Amino acid sequence: MKTAAYVGVALAAVLAAACSPEKKESQTDQAKTSASADFQKNLLKQLISAQPGDVIELPAGKFHLNRSLSLNVDGVTIRGAGMDKTILSFKDQIQGAEGLLVSASDFTIEDLAIEDTIGDALKVNEGENIIIRNIRVEWTNGPSTENGAYGIYPVQTKNTLVEGTVAIGASDAGIYVGQSRNVIVRNNRAEFNVAGIEIENTIGADVYDNVATNNTGGILVFNMPNLPQPGHSTRVYNNKVFENNTENFGHEGTPVAAVPAGSGVVINSNDNVEIFNNEISNNDTANVIVSSYYMAGYYSDKSTQEAFDPYPEGIYIYGNEFTGGGTSPDHLELKALKLAKFGLSGSLPDILWDGVVDKNKMVDGQVPEALKLCIDNGDAGIINVDASNDFKNISTDIAPHKCSLKKLPQIVLDFDQPADAEDEVAKVEAADA
Repeated sequence: MKTAAYVGVALAAVLAAACSPEKKESQTDQAKTSASADFQKNLLKQLISAQPGDVIELPAGKFHLNRSLSLNVDGVTIRGAGMDKTILSFKDQIQGAEGLLVSASDFTIEDLAIEDTIGDALKVNEGENIIIRNIRVEWTNGPSTENGAYGIYPVQTKNTLVEGTVAIGASDAGIYVGQSRNVIVRNNRAEFNVAGIEIENTIGADVYDNVATNNTGGILVFNMPNLPQPGHSTRVYNNKVFENNTENFGHEGTPVAAVPAGSGVVINSNDNVEIFNNEISNNDTANVIVSSYYMAGYYSDKSTQEAFDPYPEGIYIYGNEFTGGGTSPDHLELKALKLAKFGLSGSLPDILWDGVVDKNKMVDGQVPEALKLCIDNGDAGIINVDASNDFKNISTDIAPHKCSLKKLPQIVLDFDQPADAEDEVAKVEAADA
């Protein structure tokens, strides 16, 4: 009887161990791993065999992928169940750089998240009619130089809409549109990136109704040399750009690594830029920075093509609400400038300008009206650091900037119009007739 009892107790112990939380957890992990492997296999198959007009529906769940995804077929939609419901995690990625690389036109991706990629999260290359909507890209470990460079990254595209997205933790730019034409970036949130939103070498962009906070720089409009096209004509409006004071964690030698922590909106070497009707506040270096390529911190004669125009021209700042800012600028030179001009408890003005202009374009010693930095923004102040003259005549005189420029046209995307827009236009035309 004792032997039987002992065997019974031992058997019960074995069964209990088999059903312990640790065992159940292990079985659960195995099931999740198997589900992720099946999901990845099926998704790769769908992407490879996709045909124009296909809609690839992704279910809710967190799926762990270990290799990059790619799509090369026009006219495909990828749709999840929501940016917090369908999560593609690349934390265990062992192959490829991007999370998803798309080289196609008429492409839509919406309602999913891409996390912890080795490199860029979502890259769209050389496509037309691109919609990126309600996507979250995130590096879940927080700001780190080891994170991927770009979150949402359409480059060399035409007719592109980025809306309703969230970008967190990119070591370069959370939301970046480069070398593109006809772009709308709206209703997005960028946080804890080096650059929150960056428009680079792009012709015709509207950036509005976004939130950029806790980045190193909130919204950047840049022109870089040695790229296929120079950018111009960007409107930045109705955005909330505040407390972008995160220490710069960009890779040394990259352009964004030179952006001072505490930068709200930064214009570098770009032309015909409007900044208006934004709420810009508490960016510790300056709420707005306007600079030439020469003062960007990464200038090199050897790397600059001869035709590159390094001067920001035709910049119009008006109707913004500025609060705080400039109280604790990054970089020793700016700290010293603040202390010397405004005292220990003072702050730099809302607009910081390097004062560099193209002397070859001056007429009778003056910059032509169309090329000026114009400010019509209530009591907002400016500091011209006079960089081209070795900082000899630093000035806070806003009088030379009391001017206005011709306003830029609205960006229109054909696929972004209301269904009854054509009917409304027809009614207006009929009434005018």
